[in-house]
Amino acid sequence: MGYRLHHYNHILPIYYHPFPRLFSFRFNFRVWCCSQSGKNQAQMEQVVVNGSESHLVVVDNPNLLQKKMSAIRLAGPAKLQVIADFDATLTKYWIDGCRGQSSHNLLQQEDPEYNVKRQKLYDYYHPLEFDPAIPLDKKAKLMVEWWEKTHALLIEGGLTYNAIQNSVAKATIAFRDGVTELFELLEEKGVPVLIFSAGLADIIEEVLKQKVHRSFKNVRIVSNKMVFDENGRLQSFKGKTIHVLNKNEHALDMAAPLHDHCDDLNGLGDEKSSLKKRTNVLLLGDHIGDLGMSDGLDYETRISVGFLNDKVENSLESYQKAFDILYLNDSSMHGVVKLASHLCSMESN
Repeated sequence: MGYRLHHYNHILPIYYHPFPRLFSFRFNFRVWCCSQSGKNQAQMEQVVVNGSESHLVVVDNPNLLQKKMSAIRLAGPAKLQVIADFDATLTKYWIDGCRGQSSHNLLQQEDPEYNVKRQKLYDYYHPLEFDPAIPLDKKAKLMVEWWEKTHALLIEGGLTYNAIQNSVAKATIAFRDGVTELFELLEEKGVPVLIFSAGLADIIEEVLKQKVHRSFKNVRIVSNKMVFDENGRLQSFKGKTIHVLNKNEHALDMAAPLHDHCDDLNGLGDEKSSLKKRTNVLLLGDHIGDLGMSDGLDYETRISVGFLNDKVENSLESYQKAFDILYLNDSSMHGVVKLASHLCSMESN
């Protein structure tokens, strides 16, 4: 049974009070609660939403969130790392009324025949990805099969880095407002950012280069990495294939330093060892499955931030329970910037 959002013209202090500094926006607050038949009032008023226009943020358990924020803040930025999905998390879901492209489907090879072949693979395998009747172990094998066939077509079709550059330049893709500020803040605080993607690392790097116009010493990309020859022609892929069902911390050996800045970040000498010591996690994703990105990390405290970009009514109930903080309607990243700033600031006495 679906939720209905109800608007109140007042603030519910019991829910707002625990984190006033975090949500110190400059616009009027609006509070909503979710209601559902058969639930009493106490159960219904579990959700607080503050926002501007259609950009709303939902907190299902403010007390738990406050405890997590205090724990991470007390430990300091030296114990923190950020793990983020790329498509529809760091990037916008909608761009000028059109669905934004993912880092994988924006790619256009010089030989259009191979674009058609990759589309046929998508048409066959994509429904299998979401088929509930297929056991997870069998589905994982199908995903590996899909990715490896796609990668083979990229090699066979003679993909060049120049084609990647041109594809990104023509693509309908853009970062959420506030992403650059978030990366700058985390770089200043020495907090590493791992971007996890089942797509292609080289495309993500090129998107960052063209859309942000700078690199960040603290950003690492965990994705499928291409190997090009001296003429810029794709020769092979490096390491284990990362697909939608194994996109997690176990693939950390695939984390490629952005633009080959290997050891520039203070405190990340032995990078993998250092990351394991950062036992507090700020995780950003747009699917409940993205919560698995931290599965391979023995973390102490994790704050999960979700972006529910579309069909809010259908997924609000499950998403609000899964994520500590949930942003609705393709929101900006400004709220996460405020959160990260709060987590990296010193606890006041």
